[in-house]
Amino acid sequence: MATIRVRDWTKKQIERILEEESHSSHDSVIKSLLKDRELAKFAGKSVDTERQKAEDEPRPPEEKAFDDLTVLNEMYRADNGVLFLWCPNCGNELAHLTLENPIDISIFEMECQRCLNHLDQHAIIAIEIGYPIEEKLVEDELQGDLKACVIDYWDRTLEQLTETAVDEEIDAEQLVWQFDQYVRNFQWDWPVDVPVVGFETGYTFRNEAGDELIEVIEPVTENRNALDSFEVIRFPEGADSDETATEIIDSNTIADLIINRDLYIEKTDSQGVAEPSNHV
Repeated sequence: MATIRVRDWTKKQIERILEEESHSSHDSVIKSLLKDRELAKFAGKSVDTERQKAEDEPRPPEEKAFDDLTVLNEMYRADNGVLFLWCPNCGNELAHLTLENPIDISIFEMECQRCLNHLDQHAIIAIEIGYPIEEKLVEDELQGDLKACVIDYWDRTLEQLTETAVDEEIDAEQLVWQFDQYVRNFQWDWPVDVPVVGFETGYTFRNEAGDELIEVIEPVTENRNALDSFEVIRFPEGADSDETATEIIDSNTIADLIINRDLYIEKTDSQGVAEPSNHV
């Protein structure tokens, strides 16, 4: 293969563009620049205009837990256009995709053939070629990474609903219900240092916004595709729940507590008192 010699200044400029525009290789940078030149010549657009368009493309979240593991709903660009789709519940590879960048997936659904869970773009994980799958499998770390990736995405997604105006197309309460169903189907033990994404009988939650505990007694509705209302006991931390009367907490209130990231697991019927959270 032929070799092209370039000066140090040119190398530095290519490196800068590679980093700023998230290219996968130096070859990708040069192809992009050539494409800009052709577009400018035949469409009357300047290179600066085309580059600005590239800069306006969506960027991955800055605080995402993993570089090469991404929940499908957040994917916008795949390294070399290659993705491996995995089930976070059982660690089964679902599909191998080759596609064009940028990626725009608004709805994607499929069933895992191993654990038979129905998954959508909020649960399926896209693994890029930079992730060391074989090494992680040998070290038995893949399953933990898949779970941590999804939990991080759910937590950030709900937190973002409180920071910005909720899009009219996003049903926040429905999203909470969906995440809650995944946690139940996967039978995951939720981390005590991460705000919960669901509400379930047998749990006592700590509401940090109200300095109270909420002991969940039982659901009082039976909604198939929406959050239920629950009978609960709400009491100050340190108080005795036996001395407090029960009350009904409706689905809207539950959704608000979850979306505001105020609820943490305090204990369950089976585990006893949870470890204290470092969350402030």
